[in-house]
Amino acid sequence: MKPITLAALAAFAALSTAAFAGTIHGKVSGVKGESVVYVEAVAGKTFPAPSQHVTMDQKGLMFVPHIMAIQQGTTVEFLNSDSVAHNVFWPSISGNKKLGHNLGTWPQGQRQSFKFDTPGIIPLFCNVHPDMNGYLIVSPTPYFATTDKTGAYKIDNVPDGAYTVTAWNEGAKSKSNPVNVAGDATADFTLSK
Repeated sequence: MKPITLAALAAFAALSTAAFAGTIHGKVSGVKGESVVYVEAVAGKTFPAPSQHVTMDQKGLMFVPHIMAIQQGTTVEFLNSDSVAHNVFWPSISGNKKLGHNLGTWPQGQRQSFKFDTPGIIPLFCNVHPDMNGYLIVSPTPYFATTDKTGAYKIDNVPDGAYTVTAWNEGAKSKSNPVNVAGDATADFTLSK
């Protein structure tokens, strides 16, 4: 009897989770290139920092990837794959210059790590190569996505509820929309400079 009971409980738990989580999908238009769409704070809920580190490379005198979306609390390892020294610094986080930081300069094959505990938009630069730039978008929740080449995105497993969803694109003004998730929700954005 126990195996049936455990199986029934597992099935009920799976159905319950599915019934209270949905998907936000849509399209970002009016801009070129990748955009990042993320759910702002979820009332009364905090999220543990991801334990897995992610890597942003400096390769071919570029930040690779050029745009990276991460959850708040993620540690990013900045790797230098070029045969020249590189530096990583950011002058601000979402315009707050008090949150600017400089990781220093290091040679090929070495890494510098930083844990991003503050959500926001982070423009990345290299003091050694002024033409190098990239972006980190630090989402306050684990509910975020990067658009595909057509501007489409999909964020899965969002708990049912009312949220503010924000779309960001390099060189455009961010835009936020209210979204009610009850299984499946659509949030389209038209961004402009």
